[in-house]
Amino acid sequence: MDLDDLIRRYFATDRMEDITPNLLAAGTERLLVDFGLEQDRAKRFALWSLLYLLGSAPALDIAFEEEADREAARNFIDLFDAAGPA
Repeated sequence: MDLDDLIRRYFATDRMEDITPNLLAAGTERLLVDFGLEQDRAKRFALWSLLYLLGSAPALDIAFEEEADREAARNFIDLFDAAGPA
């Protein structure tokens, strides 16, 4: 899953700065539903990552059954935090 494709799919735009508050709420709700339904681990991780960037990701122990997936998410969080503000 490509981040640009996910943004287009859930928010109907190519640019994050064009997302209105209403569009953000609706897109995030659809994203959470798809995350809950997704069975593929890699796709679930991609959806969770976008949810994390939006501040709406479920807690790791709820989001991932596998410890390896939780550890990958912790690594993602650490890398994102280390990058600092955009």
